[in-house]
Formats: sequence, C-alpha cells, structure tokens
Amino acid sequence: MAATSQYLTLGLAGETFGIGIRNVREILDMRPISRLPHAPDFLLGMIDVRGSGYPIVDLRTKLGLPAVAATEATRIIILDVPMKDRLVGVGFVADCVFEVTDIDEQAIEPIPEVGGQWQSDYAVGIGRKGEKFVVIFDLAKLMASAEMPTPQDLAEDSVAA
Repeated sequence: MAATSQYLTLGLAGETFGIGIRNVREILDMRPISRLPHAPDFLLGMIDVRGSGYPIVDLRTKLGLPAVAATEATRIIILDVPMKDRLVGVGFVADCVFEVTDIDEQAIEPIPEVGGQWQSDYAVGIGRKGEKFVVIFDLAKLMASAEMPTPQDLAEDSVAA
C-alpha cells in the first residue's frame, strides 16, 4: 500500500503549491495587516489572532512573483514554520486555498534540474493531484534566509514608535 501524506493545496499566480498539513494551524480570510518599520519587502507586517501576534509573509513577493491586490479568495494561512531550532508561527498570504488532499509520497518527483537560475530550493519536490502538478514547499528552506521579528523585536519597535 502506497504511503500518502496530506497537504493543504493553495494557488499562487495560477500554479498549485502544497504545504504539509502538520504545519498548518488555521486558515483566515484576508484582514488588515499592521506594517512594521524597516521590514523586508516580503514581510507585510503583523496580525493579531486571539491575542498572539503573527508576522505575515507575502508568498508572491517571497517567490519573486508580481504583487497583486487581495481578492475575496485571498487567504492567510497560519503555519508552524521550522526556523533554526524551533517552530515559529508565521502567516503566509496566498491567492487562494483549494483543499486538503492526499499525495502519494512515492510519486513525489525531485525538482527538475534544467540549468540556469531557476529558484527551486524552496521546494521538496513535485507531486500530482489528478492532472495537476503540486509544488511541495520546504518551509524551512523557504524561510531560511528570512529575518522574522521576535516578540522582543516587536516590543522594542512599539516602544520606539
């Protein structure tokens, strides 16, 4: 029997991506985001979810895609992202969320090596769901270079403001 894992599938720029469901805390409708001074371009700011602050990453900007205005389908996915030696709560903005789906682990193919400058180090591999390809995110690699604010950084910024 083939081993399957569950992935949350989401849309970005017309393509389908997957995030391991074990990393997903919740999915929220788009809401106002409080900006942070001197934040990198991909870091939109912070939101409050039941008394906890979460940094919000624009996946389009992080992946080098053009920014677009939020729509009715835009969602914030709150995740536990492995960063250094701990899990960090981070929100990712996606164009839309499709579903939770099973993907056969044995059928996940490595990222094709086509030469050139293709940025694929953020992906574990490519799975299939029917006729569609699903690029599976490696959250640790995707956020490895991200400078995410700590609660202490946020407290210092609010005092300085």
